[in-house]
Amino acid sequence: MSRPETHAPVIRSLLETDLYKFTMWQAMLHRHPQAQAEYRFACRNTPQYPLTELMDDLSRELDHLCALSFSAGELDYLRGLRFIKSDFIDFLRIFRFQRDFIALRADGDRLEIIIRGPQVHVMGFEIFVLAMVNELYFRRFDAEAAIEEGRRRLALKIDSLRVFARDEAPRRHPFQFFDFGLRRRFSGEWHREVLATLKTELPDVFRGTSNVLLARELDLVPIGTMAHEYLQSYQATGVRLRDHQKAALEDWVQEYRGDLGIALTDVIGMDAFLADFDLYFAKLFDGLRHDSGDPVEWGEKALAHYEQLRIDAHTKRLVFSDALDMPKALALYRHFADRTQLGFGIGTQLSNDMGLPTLNIVVKLTHVNGQPVAKLSDSPGKTMCEDQTFLAYLRQVFKVPTPVTTPLTTPLATPLATPLATPLTN
Repeated sequence: MSRPETHAPVIRSLLETDLYKFTMWQAMLHRHPQAQAEYRFACRNTPQYPLTELMDDLSRELDHLCALSFSAGELDYLRGLRFIKSDFIDFLRIFRFQRDFIALRADGDRLEIIIRGPQVHVMGFEIFVLAMVNELYFRRFDAEAAIEEGRRRLALKIDSLRVFARDEAPRRHPFQFFDFGLRRRFSGEWHREVLATLKTELPDVFRGTSNVLLARELDLVPIGTMAHEYLQSYQATGVRLRDHQKAALEDWVQEYRGDLGIALTDVIGMDAFLADFDLYFAKLFDGLRHDSGDPVEWGEKALAHYEQLRIDAHTKRLVFSDALDMPKALALYRHFADRTQLGFGIGTQLSNDMGLPTLNIVVKLTHVNGQPVAKLSDSPGKTMCEDQTFLAYLRQVFKVPTPVTTPLTTPLATPLATPLATPLTN
């Protein structure tokens, strides 16, 4: 491991983010443009060297990001997506990230990244920050050996899918997968090579990417709808807490009028979600996305819910996206493919399967309008909240039992004394 030589910036374009950042961004601009928000970075595992060693390089990358703006061609591409509205394009035309809204700090060997400001001006930092930290981290390893191993593993994935297509008995619904690997990729260059290879070698089953820039450059379908932060925001935007999921889903329906119809289910947990996902929403949304908990149990609950509502599950889609690799995706396909449409969003195991231990890093929404927000994941280790009192109240409101195992939450950082709306300085 060694310090890297001078490299080009990690982020080349403001399109180099996940599609759901744009879709949530537009919805929040139209529904809650005044919201103030705080996001925090966390690393859930132990890196091979302290991430604080990246601070100088990361600061330069952030300076570069804040100098970028959308080009006319990039705006034309976004305008061509039928669910993107003209006033949002006008907003993006003048948008730039503000460096004062993001700060880096060292707490011993632990890297702190705090993002705070108007939500429509800070929510876009997440994917860029994660991609930067990942690429800067892996630049200190032997890139040539890693790429060689990555190509070998990618070839094995492609071969396994060809064998699967040749030997498996046909199912009612086809196997389709897409790339969700931008935030934890080995590098931007490698990410592009992976997607170009998959497009060439597996055109019938590889159906797109969440990476908007590479979707544009490689003529792929951009994939994505909503993430946890969208539903979490509604915990602190003025609606009754018990009604926040329904309010978020209703606003999504009104914003997109039938487009982007895959709903995320695990902000309060699958059971609490289904209690709100009544016949109205079940008919309007095209399907559901799994991101925590046992995927088979989750899928069975979803199918039972559709059956109870007398909805033909063959008209709906279940999308799996929680720490998938190809064997797990194929096993889930075999289990469900004769009963409903499916999709598989594979992240790290496509964009960073290089034989190196990966980082488990996240940037999570912690506060909106000065109030704590939380994710009550179906996987206890993914539950996140800084305020234990609010977390307990949220469990009580939605009748979610406290897990027996501890710790119950992943703390993101020590709360800061600085008021929420005050810009940060480094």
